[in-house]
Amino acid sequence: MIRAMQIAALIAAAVLIQNAPAKTVDIVSVTGCLREASAGDWLLVNATDPVRSSANAPAKNELPATPPVGRNQFKLIGVSEFNLPPHKDHVVIVKGLHIQAQPVSRLNITSITSISASCPAAR
Repeated sequence: MIRAMQIAALIAAAVLIQNAPAKTVDIVSVTGCLREASAGDWLLVNATDPVRSSANAPAKNELPATPPVGRNQFKLIGVSEFNLPPHKDHVVIVKGLHIQAQPVSRLNITSITSISASCPAAR
C-alpha cells in the first residue's frame, strides 16, 4: 500500500514538472553608454529599455542616427569574450540574454556595436 502511494506521488510529480512552463530568458537589444566601474566590471548606463531581438550584431539599418538616452543601468556579464576597452565611454548597442535582478539587471553579452564615440549627457 505504501509502495503504491509512493509510485503515485512520483507519477504526479513527474506530470507536474512536465506541464510546468519553461522559464526563458529573452535575448534583447539595449543601447547605452559603456562604463568600466572597476577593472573588468562593465556597466551599460543611461540605457534604453530592453527590446526583444536576435543575438546577432545589428544590421546597418538598425543603427540609430542619433544615440538615444535612457534611464536604465545594466551589469554586463560574459565580457571576457569581447574586447570592451576600445568601446569604453562610447554609446553602444549591446545584445544579449536579459537577466532581471535587483538592484541591477544583467546582460550576458552576445554582441556589442559602437554607434558613437562619446556618450551624450544623461537626462
